[in-house]
Amino acid sequence: MPRGGILTDVKGPTATQNFEMAVQAGELRKGTASAEGYLGLVAQGDASIQAAATDGEISNIHHVDFKTRSILGLYVKYTTVVYGR
Repeated sequence: MPRGGILTDVKGPTATQNFEMAVQAGELRKGTASAEGYLGLVAQGDASIQAAATDGEISNIHHVDFKTRSILGLYVKYTTVVYGR
């Protein structure tokens, strides 16, 4: 995963337009879960696939994406996004 010295804001993998239309049409659900870290000393949260699936009320997972944001290493947020039915 690429990392910037000052700012990192990365998503991956990317869904296709047809997939995004399926989510918007309600054919698939989306759930998210996040964990955050501060000053490289404290980290908290649950960014597990299970937590994201529970958030979206998903029992059959289609695929999983992630997003990472880091600012000077002082603040870091990792988000897991689950899509499915």
